[in-house]
Amino acid sequence: MHKIEIREEIVERVIKRRARYHIFDNFIPHETALLIIDMQPTFVAPNSPAEVPVSRGIIKNINKLSKELRKKGTAIFWITHANTTVNNVSDWGLFFEKFVAEDVRARTMKSLTPGGSDTLLWHELESESGDIHIFKNRYSALIPGSSSLERILRSLGIKNIIIGGTKTNVCCEATGRDAMMMDFNTVMVSDCLAALSDEEHRASLETFIQQFGDVYNHKEIIDIVREI
Repeated sequence: MHKIEIREEIVERVIKRRARYHIFDNFIPHETALLIIDMQPTFVAPNSPAEVPVSRGIIKNINKLSKELRKKGTAIFWITHANTTVNNVSDWGLFFEKFVAEDVRARTMKSLTPGGSDTLLWHELESESGDIHIFKNRYSALIPGSSSLERILRSLGIKNIIIGGTKTNVCCEATGRDAMMMDFNTVMVSDCLAALSDEEHRASLETFIQQFGDVYNHKEIIDIVREI
């Protein structure tokens, strides 16, 4: 787990701009969704094609957070990544052709085959029958064509989104940014997120709290999700 804090100069900048640090101090449970993103073998397993080692260190916190929010009536979403490949052509050709080296391309594409074992939830995470599992095929789960997430959120009357998973600065941040711009109140959970380095993790959270939403740890989230 990343052991970093948002720098004091960022805290001061945020307070100067809006006269307070945290934006949100209460989320009604049934109007709230917890999104856990990309916690699947492709990213979590040792020696996997896109391994994020720190992701294994946030599992305990994610399990605790999901358990407590589930009891309060919050919707729990497990969002994993998959890309369809037909005749060796991926539905995200730009990414695989330009951003993935040739020597790992085939391995990564195979790992992300929809429904394959590497696209399913990591075995140490504790899901229950009422939870919602969906696939996405882009970094953000909320851009058009990526997933059914927005449609489900709107149908459930969700106003507030809480985000954990991996990577902090890629799929989690991308989804969080889109959520804010689609008028969802959005929070990143600092100790339920993982990146490839402390620096990338902190930079993502510092950007997010300045422009896109709020940042809390999992214990603080459990406290603010409550009936009033």
